[in-house]
Formats: sequence, structure tokens, C-alpha cells
Amino acid sequence: MAKQKTAYVCTDCGADYPRWQGQCSECKAWNTITEVRLGATPSRGAVRTGFAGLTESKVQTLSEVDLQQVPRFSSTFSELDRVLGGGIVPGSAILIGGSPGAGKSTLLLQTMCKLSETMPALYVTGEESLQQVAMRAQRLNLPTNKLRMLAETSVEVITQLADQEKPKIMVIDSIQVMHLADIQSAPGSVSQVRETAAYLTRYAKQNNVAIFMVGHVTKDGSLAGPKVLEHCIDCSIILDGDSDSRYRTLRGTKNRFGAVNELGVFAMMGDGMKEVKNPSAIFLSRGEEHGSGSVVLTVWEGTRPLLVEIQALVDSSQLSNPRRVAVGTEQNRLALLLAVLHRHGGLMLGDQDVFVNVVGGVKVTETGSDLALLLAIVSSYRDHLLPRDMIVFGEVGLSGEIRPVPNGGDRINEAAKHGFKRAIVPIANVPKNPPAGMQVQGVKNIAEALELL
Repeated sequence: MAKQKTAYVCTDCGADYPRWQGQCSECKAWNTITEVRLGATPSRGAVRTGFAGLTESKVQTLSEVDLQQVPRFSSTFSELDRVLGGGIVPGSAILIGGSPGAGKSTLLLQTMCKLSETMPALYVTGEESLQQVAMRAQRLNLPTNKLRMLAETSVEVITQLADQEKPKIMVIDSIQVMHLADIQSAPGSVSQVRETAAYLTRYAKQNNVAIFMVGHVTKDGSLAGPKVLEHCIDCSIILDGDSDSRYRTLRGTKNRFGAVNELGVFAMMGDGMKEVKNPSAIFLSRGEEHGSGSVVLTVWEGTRPLLVEIQALVDSSQLSNPRRVAVGTEQNRLALLLAVLHRHGGLMLGDQDVFVNVVGGVKVTETGSDLALLLAIVSSYRDHLLPRDMIVFGEVGLSGEIRPVPNGGDRINEAAKHGFKRAIVPIANVPKNPPAGMQVQGVKNIAEALELL
């Protein structure tokens, strides 16, 4: 009989230790290390069973690998297909996370009900009863005649019943409540989440079934559970959105079949999630009254440009340490740009409070927003109105130079489609043939950009 192994795992960060200790050396948390019993390791001569379609492994050269592309199928939502890289790949394991109430279950239920009309689909719920799911589907007016449902938390039972149903796509809601009989710890623990996710991922690939796993998030917005959970799956996407806003953004953080950081936008309506075909029109819903400190930025999200408005407010500070607040962008980047503005732009804001906000709840992480952020700060500080029909993008270096950004021509063309007439861009991004009616001005450094204002 194989010996059962014991490990000590931190429930916060997932770090493993050979023996118990009071404080985790990785995350510095106290009393978070618990004892878990690992499943017995099979002997070297043991035969692996339990999965259909197992084949004998063999070594082959890279040139012998079949390059026939795996056919994708649509999820019936073009925004979800965009984030997934063009559709759902058979045999892939997809992890979708988000805060409570973001709409994860609603989006997947809509997708599964529509896909069940054309292919076998199985929806496994471990957190809700079948009556609760049916009530939601009825409220959303979804077709429910062909979608197969299962209320179960045992992964062994789920895969056994899936062998009988033979679905092409399956949803596990959620991975934190699933458990394996060989693991003695409680559902939701580090070892259970790690082993159940690996078990389902192997099942997906060996049976050519696309599996969506719903994952919980922590208070800081990251996926709960061990980091190996994100390593073993093929695609990881986050559904984000504030409770006071009806718009939800779906962003891919890992994708083995497409581009990462792809963005999809949905609107939570009374009858479910609706796609937003033109996100720039929503994020540019500016009021009639135009004030200083506001400028439109063209960011590149995945494979498409997106127009968002960035606002800045500079006010005299009454504190010894003026505040630097950034919403929707990195606060450390803001401090860096203020230092560059002082050194190479001649503006000292050491006694001013600086507040920056990206309108619409979009999170801008690319460095192409540097120039727009600086111009918005200068506009608010000098109380100088910027033209409403102007867009700005460009990266700012520590020596004050304006560096080019990728896909500059596509950004300018997208702005021209929305009626913008002027653009301040890095001189290397100035197109040879700008769009008709668009005045594109290239700048080399911060001094030239400030002169244009």
C-alpha cells in the first residue's frame, strides 16, 4: 500500500512547508498554515485509468507534428470570441473570474443556452440549486429545451456523468466548491483547488471538451487559490465592473490561443448581458460643458484601438505631503511623470494635490498614455481648455523625449472615424498620408508639446 503524504500549505499564498510553523515566510501572514493530506502516489507500474481516449505516449520529431489547425466555434458573443482569440478551442480549459455580482454565471448561462441549440452542452452548478438556475434562465427569456444541467460538487461523479452525456462544452460553477475524494482537505483549500483544476484540465484535453471554470477572486481582485491554477489552464479571463455601473469589461490575462490583454465590453441589462459593439462611443460620452484638465486618449487594447477620456485636477494642497491620487492608471507612473514635468517642463507641482481619473472605469496600463496624462495635468494647473476635437498619445521618457508607440496609424484612423480633427503624437508616429480632415502634429519632447498648447 502506498504511503499517504502530508504537507503544510499556507491558505493565503499557497506556499508549501515540510513542517508546521506559525508565520508564512512568503506572505508573512500568521496562523494560515494548515496540514493537508495528499493523495497516494501510484506505483511506477500502475496503470492510469479513469479517462477516456488515453493513448500510449511516443516520441516524435517536431516536423512530424500535425499542423492542421484546430477548428474553433463561436460562443455566440463576438466580444467573448474576441477575448478568447477568435472563438472557443475544443479541448481547452478556460478560467473566468470576477467579483460577486459581476455577471459571470449570467454570461455563461446565456452562452450555454444558445450553444445547446447546436451542440451537446452540460452546465454543472455547485453553488446554486437547479431551481435557482432555471429561475434565472426564465427571467432572461433563454432557450432551455436542450441545455443539460447537473448539481454536483464531486469531480469524479461529474466526469463519470460527462462520459455518458458526451458534451462538447461544459461549465463548472465554481472550481472553489469542487472536491476530489482522494484529497482530505475541505473544498476551496489550496490542495483541493489545485488538484480539481488539474483533473478537469486533463479531462478536457483527453476528451476534446471545452471547459469553462468559474473562479472566485480575493479582495484585491486577483484570482483566489494557488498560482498553479492559472498555470495549468489555457486561458484566464477576468470580468470586471463596479456595482454602480452597468458596464462590464472582460479582459484576457492569459491566452494560449490568442493575444493577451484583449478587451471585451458588455452592458448588464434587465434581460442579461448585452454586447457593446462600439466601446469608444460609451467612454466618450462627454457632457455639454467643457472644462480644463480633460483630454481624449487613444489606447491599444489587444487588437483594436479604444478612445477614452482622461481627466486631471490640480489644486493647492493644505497638507505637508500633497496627495497623488490615480484612478484607472498606475499611481507610481503618475509620480514619475510629475518629476519629468518638473525637470524638463519647468512646472513645479510640489505644493499641489494632483488627482487623475480615467472616465468610464477603464484601466489604462500602457505607457502610451503618458503624454495625454501630462497635458491634462498642465491644462488643469493653468486652467487652459484643450480642444474637444483633439486626441493625444505618446510615451514620455525620463529625459523628456516623446517616444513612439505601436499601431500609431490605426489609433489616428480610429480617432478620425469619431470626428476628431487634431492629434498630438510622437513625431515618429506621424503618418505620411493622414486621414482627410485630420491635422496631425508630431512632437519630440515635452517642451514642444507644451508650446502647442
